[in-house]
Amino acid sequence: MIFNQSHGDRKVRVFSISPSFLEQFQDKQPNWGFGELGYFTYKRTYARDLEKGGTEEFWQTCRRVVEGVYNIQKIHCKAMGLPWIERKAQRSAQNMYQRMWDFKFLPPGRGLWMMGTDLVYQRGSAALQNCAFVSTDDIDTDFADPFCFLMDMSMLGVGVGGDTRGAGKVRINVPRMSKRPFVVKDSREGWVDLIKTVLNSFVGKGYFPLVVDFTKVRGRGTPIKGFGGVSSGPGPLCDLMQCLTLLLMPEGKDPKFTVKHDGDGKVIKCVTKVQGGRAPGARITSAQIVDIFNYIGKCVVAGGVRRTAEIMFGNPEDQEFMSLKQDKDALSDRRWASNNSVFAKVGMDYAEVAEAMAVNGEPGICWLENARNFSRMGHDPDGKDWRAMGTNPCGEQTLEHRELCNLVETFPAHHDDYEDYQRTLKMAYLYAKSVTLVPTHDPRTNAVMQRNRRIGCSVGGIIQAFKRHGRRNVLTWCDQGYGYIQELDRLYSGWLGVHESIKTTSIKPSGTVSLLTGSTPGMHYPHAEYYIRNVRVANTSPLVDAARRAGYPVEADAYADDTSVVSFPVKEKHFIKGKADATMWEQFTNAADIQQHWADNQVSVTVSFQARELRDIQTCLEAFENRLKSITLMPLEDHGYVQAPYIKITSDQYADMMSRITPLQMNSAEHEITDAFCDGDSCTIPVRDA
Repeated sequence: MIFNQSHGDRKVRVFSISPSFLEQFQDKQPNWGFGELGYFTYKRTYARDLEKGGTEEFWQTCRRVVEGVYNIQKIHCKAMGLPWIERKAQRSAQNMYQRMWDFKFLPPGRGLWMMGTDLVYQRGSAALQNCAFVSTDDIDTDFADPFCFLMDMSMLGVGVGGDTRGAGKVRINVPRMSKRPFVVKDSREGWVDLIKTVLNSFVGKGYFPLVVDFTKVRGRGTPIKGFGGVSSGPGPLCDLMQCLTLLLMPEGKDPKFTVKHDGDGKVIKCVTKVQGGRAPGARITSAQIVDIFNYIGKCVVAGGVRRTAEIMFGNPEDQEFMSLKQDKDALSDRRWASNNSVFAKVGMDYAEVAEAMAVNGEPGICWLENARNFSRMGHDPDGKDWRAMGTNPCGEQTLEHRELCNLVETFPAHHDDYEDYQRTLKMAYLYAKSVTLVPTHDPRTNAVMQRNRRIGCSVGGIIQAFKRHGRRNVLTWCDQGYGYIQELDRLYSGWLGVHESIKTTSIKPSGTVSLLTGSTPGMHYPHAEYYIRNVRVANTSPLVDAARRAGYPVEADAYADDTSVVSFPVKEKHFIKGKADATMWEQFTNAADIQQHWADNQVSVTVSFQARELRDIQTCLEAFENRLKSITLMPLEDHGYVQAPYIKITSDQYADMMSRITPLQMNSAEHEITDAFCDGDSCTIPVRDA
């Protein structure tokens, strides 16, 4: 047990919220965001299965999450011999519960899904973490390590960023071969161990297994206890092993694979034969490093967890890295699996990067020296993050090698005044800080995280808050709130006997969590004042019939088999302008202001730009290089896709659709999708059907 509730002869009594307090929430629904879109998304994505059948209602999710937070605090205090006052904790927990219920703050999707579950106590906090970063800088010491870290954390629901620093540091040679069967264990560790063995064989460590036995791996469709979801069977792992072998085998060698199946079509064995003459090795390239990451991400997407996230960082002078997504065959096969960014330097020539951005928005930009030297930009440099090596896939957290990040989100537009918002900030901070008290299963990751205690208290619905409270007031709230969080961190770190957090605030892109609350995601503008939000659901889900009975338009998915698209009409409550009306300069300015007044980590934002603004990309990068730590761009264009996630409609169309809708009845709903990894749509790997 990584985080046991029993300490020696002392049994820590489980923390529970008062039943009399919970009575007021049972059999009720919160004020779901965007009509019933929020409720539908919650049941589809975050409601866990109940032992007696069906899935949680939101009052039960809030209870599980809040009790999980305070149980972590209590166990920590009892283990460390620190004061714990049950009555005080009960008042605080009820306050946290109420503020979650009112959508004044929410944990990230990771927290809504995993907090308070047995898996956290049994296997550590990795499943509660949003994202991570791992560097390939030391692959000449341990070649397989960063790739195994990626696979291990991705399978636990952690999106991972990586780099190409290891390019040229090791020579890839023809491996020594072994005919002894390699038996894959039916566990996350078993999958990772196979990939470790295969990768290390190409640098002279161990032997390449010519025979791989998959018989112990559970078959496709088998439920995965603990984390959730169902198994894909060993097929994706077998494919990954073959792809890595073909990628790394030196030219002149010709590996052939024979895959055997049982009567049910399950992969049970893969036999490799390698032909060809002598083949000289070559040093690993940046493209091969990225491809290893991408192949692993592709495997995880198909391997029982339906979403993941990757970002790869390279050098802007590396032409191979800069051209990775110009190879259409490779892009279709695996390179879709990561967003790519470059480590930029203040004062560099942005012409080539800007030209590439104008095509499809990539590469993104990370000014790593800004992230290392500054907490909030516009303030004095403090050099706190001098060890930082990169960021998480969505770019809101500065991270060291093997460090994970832990986020939480507040919604100022759901508050009447700053005093109320400050009380919410305390609850959000306590959630995030509590997660840092639980170690992961990885000792080297713990060594970093327990030193840094990094958290990311985020602000969602910023554009809505500008509308409701005024831009100047929101920035003032950010300044005051940032100072308040620093006071809280000094106070609670002292009480808990742990390091103060190296950094505490960020802006995450949000995503489906924002749908629950009716908030615009992070820094982003709404699509329009009136629009359709399309949600894809498997035809096997009871949610499809529930939506159809309630009068929501339901169509067969034009791109995926056995899938339906449910259309939800949305009216933006706090409307300023849609994304098509927000200029690139305005979006850069919003990000820079929040980077100065709130985020000591980073602001995750994808700036949308029109064709007429192409000439301004380079100028914007030059103008804001001293005010930002990272930025990504995306062309705003009519892509022509039917059933797009967002479709603008008129007020009359909205009224007509709403007139046909009756309340959703979802008592028989079953959990369908675990919305893993980052919360933002822009940094998740899409599901690619074979």
